[in-house]
Parts: sequence; C-alpha cells; structure tokens
Amino acid sequence: MDNLHKQQWEKYCKEELARAIPILTTHGITLDTEQPHIHGERYLMQAVQTKSGRKLILLGRETKTNKKVVIKATSDILGIKEIEHERNCRKTLEDIHFSYSNFLTPKELLFTKKQSVVVVVQEFIEQDLPFLERTTQEQFRFAMQAFENQEATHAATYEHRKKIEKLFGNMNAKKYLKQYSLFRKNIKDIIAHNKKLHKLLDIGKAELEKNTTVLEQYCGFLTHTDFVPHNFKIRDGHMYFLDLSSLRFGNKYEGWARFLNFMTLYNGELEDALLFYVKNNRASEEYESLRLMRIFRLAEIIWFYVSLLQKTDGNQRILTEARITFWTEVLDATLRHESVSKEIVGRYKTSRDALRNQDELVRQKGLH
Repeated sequence: MDNLHKQQWEKYCKEELARAIPILTTHGITLDTEQPHIHGERYLMQAVQTKSGRKLILLGRETKTNKKVVIKATSDILGIKEIEHERNCRKTLEDIHFSYSNFLTPKELLFTKKQSVVVVVQEFIEQDLPFLERTTQEQFRFAMQAFENQEATHAATYEHRKKIEKLFGNMNAKKYLKQYSLFRKNIKDIIAHNKKLHKLLDIGKAELEKNTTVLEQYCGFLTHTDFVPHNFKIRDGHMYFLDLSSLRFGNKYEGWARFLNFMTLYNGELEDALLFYVKNNRASEEYESLRLMRIFRLAEIIWFYVSLLQKTDGNQRILTEARITFWTEVLDATLRHESVSKEIVGRYKTSRDALRNQDELVRQKGLH
C-alpha cells in the first residue's frame, strides 16, 4: 500500500513538472537539480490531505539574475483553489481595518494560469540563521512577537466577523468540540484495540465540554494553525510567513498549541519558557485555554497518523505506529498538567530517525 501511494505521487510529480517547466522557462525561471520538497514523506501527506489538493513546491532561480526563488505549481483543482485562497488571504490582511499588525510575506514575482496550470513564483527568503539554530532566548522573542501580532487581529464585532468569516473561516468552542469528537470517533473506528488511547480521548472530550466558556472567551482571533519553523523565515530581524493558507480566526491559542507540540520534539526548553510565560503573565483562564487547545491539536495529530496506518507498510508502518504511541504519551502528560519526559522524547527521536529513509532526512533538514 505504501508503494502504491508513493508511485501515484511520483507519477503526479512527473506529469506536473512536464506541464510547469515550459511555463517557467518562458518566464526565465530554471529549476534546481535537487528538489527536496517533493521527496521523502511528502507523498504520505498528499495521500491524506484531500481537502487542500495537490501541488508541487519547487526551488529554482531567475535565469538573468541567478536569484533563488520558490515555486508553487499545480493543475489540481483543489490545489489551484488553495493557491488562490492564499493570495486572497494576503490581500485581505493588507486591507482589513481591524488588523493592527504587519504580516510580512515573500514578494510575489509571478502569478500565471496557463492551460489549466497555475504557477506562483516568490522570492526566496535567505535566513540569517535557521530558527532552530538560534538561542532559546532569540526563539522565544521571535515566537512571542509572532503570537502577539496574530492576537492584535481580533474580530470582535459582527461587522468584523462578517468580513473575514467566509475567507478565513471562524472557529468557536462548539466547532472545536465537534471536530475533536470526529477525531475521537475516527481513531476509535480504526484502532479499536488501543484502550489506553480511547480512555485519554474520552478524558479530553470531557475537559473540552466542561470548559467551553473558557474556549469561547478567547475565540475571534487570527491564528496560524500550522505555525512551525518550516512555515516562516527570519531575515534582518523580521519574520516572513510562508504559508498564509493556514490562517483562520479561532481560539488565539490554537497556533500556540501547534507550536508548543512541535517544540516538545525540537526544543523542550522553549516549550517550558512559553508555558511559564503564559502561566505567570496572563490570566489563569488563558493558561487553561492553551492547555485545552493542545489537547485538541494532539487529538488531531494522532488522527493524522492513525489515518496513515492503512496507507503504509514496512518501516513506514512501524514509524507511523511509533508516532501514534509517542503523541499518545504527550496527550497523557498534557491531560495530567505535565510535560512528557525527556527520556520518552529521546527514545522516540532515536527510533524515528533510524526508520526514516534518506530522502526524508534530507527533506527535514531543508524544512528546518
């Protein structure tokens, strides 16, 4: 099954490249020989992300200037819709009068739609230093700046909500609970034997139901639902957002939750520092709202990997099972108001890296 999805993805890439290359050549763009963002585990993400469609993310250069560029190309209907949605998000953020923050994005150099193929070319943001190679103090400062910028965009009135809801989407407590319940049901349907996980998901559902008021209290804020280092870059002290399609209005701690769950793996010191900040500098309800959103996002990531079980085999299947086990441990700790132990994190990372293939190791290096 794993090989089938990989073969389908490779076929798609070959066909899409054949459509995109002539268009890029016409506009003076040459592709790099190595394209890490279409290899590794990318095919698995495409296998489950049917809502966002398929697209290629490519690296290249302007032929005349030799400047590096990033290219998104697709002929997939849903992929085109996502690219156009992201462009609309960028324009709307520039226009909405209740947004008090600047969201920097790479400059768009080309947008063209030719013979049912959409191609977007943007400048490549060369970072001074990758985010994860900076000191924890620097990471904390940039993360806080980004979170506060998002929180400054608050749809507090009916007029505001009407303006943004159709484009960005607007999550509230009821919708979060409904989505969590769907994650829970889907997980139970596929892995009926995992009673420990079932029990934890039940506890999480009860926590969300008991605290809907707290969840709702901090909704209506702009939040980046995939706020992790491979979706932003830092140059000259400024953060550039690379993926605006993941912006929506909802609980202001949803983006925090995604970021903290990521840092559980990559910088536990930063995770602890951000939790300490919220606990000691904001209202107790905000700290609880953050914990509830982490529970929500953990159920989501567990469901993501559970959904891959039937699409993987061999080492990839073993790795998927290890990921489900690891994130179950993180959910367990979060429900107990604790952090998962460093020993559990260390064991998982060692196992994960041993099971990843070389293409994925290269892709991950490029992402971070």
